Amino acid sequence: MFKTKLALFLMIVWITAGCQHAYNNTASNPYNKAQTPTLETPEPGNLPVLSNSNNKNGVTATQEEATNSEETATISNPFLSTPDKTDLLASDVEKESYKQNQKSEKHDQGSELTNQEKIDQALELCDYAQQMWEKGKLDDALTNLDSAYSTILEIDAEIHSEFNQQKEDIRYLISKRILEIYASRQIVVNGLHNEIPITLNNHVQNEIKRLTGPERKFFIQSLERSERFRPFILSELKKAGLPEEISWLPLIESGFKIRALSPARALGLWQFIPSTGYKFGLTRNYYIDERLDPHKSTMAAISYLKELHNLFGDWTTALAAYNCGENRVLRTIRKQSINYLDNFWDLYQNLPRETAQYVPRFLATLHIMNNLDKYNIKIGVPLLPIAFKTYEIKKQIHLKDIAKEIGVKEAVLENLNPELRYGLLPPEPYLLKIPEDKAEIFLSKIDKIKITYSPPPMYVFHRVRRGDTLSGLAKKYKTSIRAISTVNQIHKSQRIIAGKVLKIPSRTNAANIHAEASVRVVPGQRLVYIVKSGDNLWNIARKFDTTTKNIMVTNKLSSTALSIGQSLNITSEKQLKTEQLTIAKIAKKGASTYQVQSGDSPFLIAKKYNMSLNRLLALNHLNKKSKIFPGQTLIVE
Repeated sequence: MFKTKLALFLMIVWITAGCQHAYNNTASNPYNKAQTPTLETPEPGNLPVLSNSNNKNGVTATQEEATNSEETATISNPFLSTPDKTDLLASDVEKESYKQNQKSEKHDQGSELTNQEKIDQALELCDYAQQMWEKGKLDDALTNLDSAYSTILEIDAEIHSEFNQQKEDIRYLISKRILEIYASRQIVVNGLHNEIPITLNNHVQNEIKRLTGPERKFFIQSLERSERFRPFILSELKKAGLPEEISWLPLIESGFKIRALSPARALGLWQFIPSTGYKFGLTRNYYIDERLDPHKSTMAAISYLKELHNLFGDWTTALAAYNCGENRVLRTIRKQSINYLDNFWDLYQNLPRETAQYVPRFLATLHIMNNLDKYNIKIGVPLLPIAFKTYEIKKQIHLKDIAKEIGVKEAVLENLNPELRYGLLPPEPYLLKIPEDKAEIFLSKIDKIKITYSPPPMYVFHRVRRGDTLSGLAKKYKTSIRAISTVNQIHKSQRIIAGKVLKIPSRTNAANIHAEASVRVVPGQRLVYIVKSGDNLWNIARKFDTTTKNIMVTNKLSSTALSIGQSLNITSEKQLKTEQLTIAKIAKKGASTYQVQSGDSPFLIAKKYNMSLNRLLALNHLNKKSKIFPGQTLIVE
């Protein structure tokens, strides 16, 4: 609108000046005074144009041409009537105003196209910046992002609101790309953005000497084991867009041993502690520990490393955090008086000793792998991957039974399914890996393999006393030396230290084990028993040759929960005889009794005797929240 008004104002000024000039020429010409002129309305193309040039001669020439044109029109049309001068001016202004409006509308339409072109141009600059970043040309990438931002600033979102959302999206994209480039600035110092720079300082040189010297055998054996796992690791790293060099991290972590366990309780190929494994989706229960699964733990490690790299911005710091935890690294960074991203080795000096060795050791591994001939490293017999097929199994069976039926060694199935802690499938559906060449045999014999139920063991915590030995503890708790050493991650020949607490796997409980013989209560006698650590109603009932129900009735217990120091009244046989008489009366009416076994539940018992669950609970004065115990007698029909 402003441009339109300006054009109209200039046209009025020009027309006024032209009319005044024509009038002066007419007044000074004697021929014009002698005759009455007849003017012809000029064509739009013959209208004089006000030039923006500073050439005064050009303007004068234009005006003179207009005057001569008017004179020629007067001579050639002597008989035309003379229009009113005011009407002529109004007509000219209307035509010029119409033309200016048409030009303004065309300009507005062209502006919309220009804005869309600017949006497209900004996106192209962002894509080009990404390509420059991938090639390691950070300055070129930043320059293109600056140009893209300047381009979208030219779009006036207030006038053209339809471009507002696109403008904001591109602005967000540009800011995100700039942050990524600055975060990766240290990564591309010695190579491309997806590489880990190798710094050969004194710390790294010392680790190179150690791995090619005293630990040479370990290094070569780790390389042989790596052949089984690296193909999968490399494929997943490529999908995630992470450097391929990270595939050598398990060599430093575990030596590519899937059952490696550290003093800090980190387990598996990638050495996850339980809490970090749980954070990244690794299940851990009595039957399985997915930290031992090379495929699942690899996916968790990739997620963890991506998170650390996004947090710290460079791989050396991210690897340090992978070893000692991101919180420890962040605390060290806060204590730094310099910008840690400028020099990782300043940060390295203040990290824990293990981590201070960890990163140089990894960099030394990368250097050795790039120069195997130089260090005369030769791989012997590699551990090749095992081809397998996966089947969903919905019953609980032992790996040793499967191995026997399909004709393979149990160790083969254990290597394919390392997450099974005890070589036993869990009760819920499980994806079992079977060697590819034995898949058909397995499908034909799966129904013949016996089902095994093995409830989770009970554990007893024993504080080691002077003179205790593993064999003595195994005999005392009716277990084996191997079971105790496996649970506590100690060698069977290792000495145990007085004062240390050991976890003892046992089907029985400590309170039951310490009791040399059951104590029978004399009829009519009432004993008081103080609950100790590890006690439960079932063990107490077995110790005094009674039932859990008798103890609950005598002590008016609403639940089976006990507390240490709680006093329990243990009654004589009188209560038991009363219960037996009640059962006998019911038996005469056609009912019978059932003694609860380990692993039973009210639902399973009711199903066994073709009863409804509600009927079983009603006969025994139980509800759906009641618990039953081994040795308890229930009435069934």
